[in-house]
Amino acid sequence: MMREKIELYAKRLKLSWIREHYHEIEADNNHDYLLKLFEREVQNREERKVNLLLNQAQLPKTGNQPFQWENIQIPQGINRDTILQGEFIHEKENLILYGNVGTGKTYLATLISLNAIHRFGSKVKFFTLASLANKLIEANQKGSLSRLIKQIEKLDLLVLDELGYIPLHKEGAELLFQVISMCYENKSLVITTNLQFGQWNHVFGDPILTEAVIDRLIHHSHLLVFSGESHRYKASLLQQ
Repeated sequence: MMREKIELYAKRLKLSWIREHYHEIEADNNHDYLLKLFEREVQNREERKVNLLLNQAQLPKTGNQPFQWENIQIPQGINRDTILQGEFIHEKENLILYGNVGTGKTYLATLISLNAIHRFGSKVKFFTLASLANKLIEANQKGSLSRLIKQIEKLDLLVLDELGYIPLHKEGAELLFQVISMCYENKSLVITTNLQFGQWNHVFGDPILTEAVIDRLIHHSHLLVFSGESHRYKASLLQQ
């Protein structure tokens, strides 16, 4: 009867770890017992929160190899530590990662996202540019665009990967402009691209729209330039 009451009250108070494991804790006195209970409950909640944020972020899988900074040009006003620690996110600034295919842009964007989630509990979402454009078009056609926009508004960091690989349809380009305008000075963007700014019109298809997109992005942005050969290409040569 006593155990049932404890579990009932823990459930009503939403103390999920305590409800299931309170009887496993050993301590010398009541204070130590309560302290250990609350520490484990808080730890469990933080782990659940991180796992939820990771599931929502939909980040690509990464390997365990350390990130290689040798061939990356980092502008003044930012450095490796502030990039990985996500200080630009708190300042609502953007990162534009420019370089050839396979030079580590997506990998760095993923590491930044992981750190933001684990260190600060940031809300992050990872899209390829084309997939977000398609998602926006679909939502617009179904009448659920405002709901999707509200979901994006709640983010701390929006990652748009692979700008430059696929030209966008007119509707998708215009809807993406709405998203970028909404993010301007309100939240951070990380964009990876293999195109110089002068070539972005190949993606957005309208020079005026392209200019407006770039104008909003570069105002509070840091441009990181990735050079060197493709890491995947070098890895394949080593395996031969």
